[in-house]
Amino acid sequence: MQRMDSEHVRRLLKLYFIMGSVNCKRTPLETLAEAMDGGITLFQYREKGSAAFTGKAYVDLARQLQQKCRERKIPFIVNDDIDLAAALDADGVHVGQNDAPARSIRERLGAHKIIGVSAHSLKEAQQAIADGADYLGVGPVYPTSSKDDAEAVQGTRVIEELRRSGLTLPLVGIGGITVDNASPVIRAGADGISVISAIAGAADIRDAARNFLRVIEQ
Repeated sequence: MQRMDSEHVRRLLKLYFIMGSVNCKRTPLETLAEAMDGGITLFQYREKGSAAFTGKAYVDLARQLQQKCRERKIPFIVNDDIDLAAALDADGVHVGQNDAPARSIRERLGAHKIIGVSAHSLKEAQQAIADGADYLGVGPVYPTSSKDDAEAVQGTRVIEELRRSGLTLPLVGIGGITVDNASPVIRAGADGISVISAIAGAADIRDAARNFLRVIEQ
């Protein structure tokens, strides 16, 4: 199954910012712009929760955030919604275990789109790789309040297990990651970290992103 160049994807995963309107203290556009100033390398639009936009407002916000990403040359990934990703010609999509498999997404979106899959075990990881995923999101590493449907907290155990098994696909850690606890995630074998509230909810978004980069690059 054809997939994106792994080294390119690995670089993009370094500081992966995930956000929707419900995560922001500032406007979503201001939040994304400041996160970009701080050095994020990839952005995922995840508009979920009881107060999330729906319908036209949901699509309009996606278009605005995508345009901001294009201006700054940051890839724009859509969470779960393959129809929206196709309609916007997004740079890729990230899906969970209960969503469409990477193989069918690839057939619809094409060979040059980034496809990420959440994995919580070696078995799930192996299936996602067989289906053609470009990267795996592994977690939740730590307790998180950003996802109502989060799986049981894993620590860095699954990341370590995947690397011990010989798996070389790019991995990003997700779930409750802060500047103070990010280092063990990278040491365990993750190529980067994905962050929601620790950037979107920060008093100084730009500095929060920069601080993450310092930890990741140490």
